[in-house]
Amino acid sequence: MNFTVSGHHVSVTPAIHEYVVSKLSRINRHFDHVIDVSVILSVEKLAQKAEVNVHVRGKDIFVETVDENMYAAIDTLADKLDRQICKYKDKTQSHPCESAKRMDLN
Repeated sequence: MNFTVSGHHVSVTPAIHEYVVSKLSRINRHFDHVIDVSVILSVEKLAQKAEVNVHVRGKDIFVETVDENMYAAIDTLADKLDRQICKYKDKTQSHPCESAKRMDLN
């Protein structure tokens, strides 16, 4: 899994980077096929914004949150992403791929 954390108008400290990695690592408990995770943290006047784009097999999942505190925004982001990953996993498991059946024309 490729993991990228970047900042827009904010410097990403090692503490914030580790916090993001620890919070978003729980998506691997629910879904193993995560290919790429990119997180963008930004600051706009009084609002702290956190966005994540997760590339899984067959789909890209995007989540964003806005809060007054960066750590609270990251927590909310992890909760929303967790719900969307579980929803995607349930959807893929309820529709299994069926192999094409061979028809005899005799």
